[in-house]
Amino acid sequence: MKHSELKEKALKRKGVNTEYKSLELEFTLLRTMLFARRKAGLSQAQIAERMGTKPPAITRLESSLTSGKHSPSLATIKKYAEAIGCHLEIRLVQN
Repeated sequence: MKHSELKEKALKRKGVNTEYKSLELEFTLLRTMLFARRKAGLSQAQIAERMGTKPPAITRLESSLTSGKHSPSLATIKKYAEAIGCHLEIRLVQN
């Protein structure tokens, strides 16, 4: 079974689609962070060095966004952004 087929099947289950949608912001942030890190050509170890931390902390930061169990602080995300040569923008968008 392909990933897309498995995802489609899972999202039909009661509660799964709701939970999936609730994590949309975290997944979007993670994709953006990973894309920017790759575009900068930096490894997790290099990011960690620039942030003054250890590589496992960057692994936890990136993986925490997929689990929904931990929300990194804005200060941490800002430091990550600066380490990859970016700046953090936050906007409130009315529905």
